[in-house]
Amino acid sequence: MSVREHNYWLTTVQMPKAEPGRALPEAADVAVIGAGFTGLAAARTLAKKGARVAVLEAESIGWGASSRNGGMVLTGMKLGVNKLISMYGRERTQKMYAASLASIDCVEQLVREEKIDCDFSRCGHLEVACKQAHFDDYARQVKVIAREFNHTLKIVPKSELRAEIGSEIYYGAMVDEISVGVNPARYVAGLGAAAMRAGAAVFEQTRVQKIERAGRQGVPGWKVSTSRGALWARDVFVGTSGYTSGTTPGLQKKIIPIGSYIITTEVLPEALARELSPRNRMIYDSKNYIYYYRLTPDNRMLFGGRAAFFPESGDSIRKSAEILRQGMIEVYPQLRSTKVEFVWGGTLDFAFDIMPHAGEMDGMYYALGYAGHGVAMATYQGQLMGLRIAGEKPDNPFDGIPFPGAPLGLYNGRPWFLPFAGAYYKFLDWVS
Repeated sequence: MSVREHNYWLTTVQMPKAEPGRALPEAADVAVIGAGFTGLAAARTLAKKGARVAVLEAESIGWGASSRNGGMVLTGMKLGVNKLISMYGRERTQKMYAASLASIDCVEQLVREEKIDCDFSRCGHLEVACKQAHFDDYARQVKVIAREFNHTLKIVPKSELRAEIGSEIYYGAMVDEISVGVNPARYVAGLGAAAMRAGAAVFEQTRVQKIERAGRQGVPGWKVSTSRGALWARDVFVGTSGYTSGTTPGLQKKIIPIGSYIITTEVLPEALARELSPRNRMIYDSKNYIYYYRLTPDNRMLFGGRAAFFPESGDSIRKSAEILRQGMIEVYPQLRSTKVEFVWGGTLDFAFDIMPHAGEMDGMYYALGYAGHGVAMATYQGQLMGLRIAGEKPDNPFDGIPFPGAPLGLYNGRPWFLPFAGAYYKFLDWVS
């Protein structure tokens, strides 16, 4: 199989470039670490509030998961609603679920205000059941979500599934009409351009190496040392997600970097594309070792999943291409002879409780832990934390919730346990 190891989305966009050769300022009100969805949304918000903002990016705008994901802007969270209620109580969970819906509205409003051409489409998402027990659980979820959150989902029995998906292997599905599809690279490009228009200064190829407390003219703050020199900032906001490093060791010990991989096919004939996904939904399955897939705006099949738990590398990307192709053919035998043209990988950020987290740690602000639901939630958390840093008090149900680390402290930021976790989740998919 001859496949190009390249992010397909990047072939559809010209990423904005920060001003070349621009020197770091001596000082800024806020240093934002990371030029992905989270950091850029925060930078835009802060700049609009009049703050002097320096965005420090080790690579380039949108380099990480923000441009490499499937472009699925989804409602809900990774954990089921009953689990969330048991963890946080009914009132907090209601606010969390409402925030997950508001995060999608937040993206829509930003796209409209900044005129971002990113193929934004309220096409809804389809969660397909890999086992009868999973489908039976959908019915219970729909009732709880309607009762507790006043949000309507639709159950699709197996007998009616052909109207939603051209596959015979599933036991039914659940539809949420609110979810969205976007071209993530175009979206993060537009978000980067919007942040710079608002007045934020973005510095690419500027890796943060050390952050230490330092006052300036009697004002407490931080000395931020980078590969291009140092600057002083009153506040620091960390939005590094799956690429969180030892520069912020307190956060690194609470985030597990997990690889996710994607293939895309050649452009499909219109009739075949409509057969595979008649309503052009964002689709994912009910396994722990998840597959997610969709049609791109030009009718390619994009098919992704946890083909390997390890963060992306040349070796893991190559191995994932064939694993995902076989998975795609299992779902869609119609694509057996279809050429796969692109494969790439990215690294997601999972907290140990599989929840988004935002707040303040070691004197620095942060937002991360999106667990594959990051397009909307990262944008939303970036905006809310930008408002908080600017001195406002936005209602953020994820701000300050318990943020657990590894049991017994057996994790220093290097995920030695990922092979065991991958085997465990495969086992769960087999038995449950």
